[in-house]
Amino acid sequence: MQSTFTYNFDTPAFKGTSTFHTGLFIGGKWMDPVKPATIEWVTRKDSVFMILTLPISVINPATGKVITTVAVGSSQDVDIAVDVAKKAYKTSWGLKVPGTARGKLLHKLAELLERDMDEFAALESLNVGKCKVFGNAKSGDVQGSIDVLRYYAGWADKVQGKTIETNENKLAYTRREPFGVVGQIIPWNGPLLMLAWKFGPALATGNTIVLKPSEITPLTALRFADLLIEAGFPPGVVNIVTGYGLTVGQAIVDHPLITKVAFTGSTLVGRKILKASSESNLKVITLELGGKSPTVIFDDADLEQAMKWAAFGI
Repeated sequence: MQSTFTYNFDTPAFKGTSTFHTGLFIGGKWMDPVKPATIEWVTRKDSVFMILTLPISVINPATGKVITTVAVGSSQDVDIAVDVAKKAYKTSWGLKVPGTARGKLLHKLAELLERDMDEFAALESLNVGKCKVFGNAKSGDVQGSIDVLRYYAGWADKVQGKTIETNENKLAYTRREPFGVVGQIIPWNGPLLMLAWKFGPALATGNTIVLKPSEITPLTALRFADLLIEAGFPPGVVNIVTGYGLTVGQAIVDHPLITKVAFTGSTLVGRKILKASSESNLKVITLELGGKSPTVIFDDADLEQAMKWAAFGI
């Protein structure tokens, strides 16, 4: 039986609580992982890795203390999530739901996030350690996420094909269709905004989702799942599997029923994802890669300004 966690905020910027589930969000329900907590050894070519499937300790970067623990998914949980997402795509989403209806749900999702924006700003600040903490998270990450969802809500009923001139005896046209089940892997920095950037276009165009948030900063993604339920998204349209890249991330990239993967993270992992795609079902890959805001500061720099903008870049 999955548990919830409540954090009590008592700061000048925000006083209140945030309650969220700590399990896996699959098929519109909260679930425990298939595998119990264990330590296992995984061999990949010439390397051997130790995989901890103990609950993930989520750390407050400001204090180094554990905020809470969340579930660790495995490839078996990804299999379940993909099957559920595929069924939802075929029966209650995708081409079964017109763009106007998808747009309405995305607008509702944006409204709910706006209603709870102070809570989400506080939770994002707690988990990520945002520059300027609450204020920056609220005006940047949360407001940006709301704006992105509204933007793609407006696009949902404007995905159109073309009729192509040939001759009077023939009708030729193009039709834009969803990929189906898409995999999404997001990094630790700006996790809520990264989630909105991935969810918005995928949902607007009728795809179903299996998302792996960063194991370092999963809290706003878990809290966001409750908004999906409240907004009225059909079960299975969005599934969130927490875990590690070597297990959950790899399972998403390798899965034969996932036809597209969107990944934000390191160049090294991006190369591995492209290679995995070439060796599996040639899924379409979207990559946003790079280091974490490298900064060169010269001797004559204004150090106060340099520190300010270096922190902002992170």
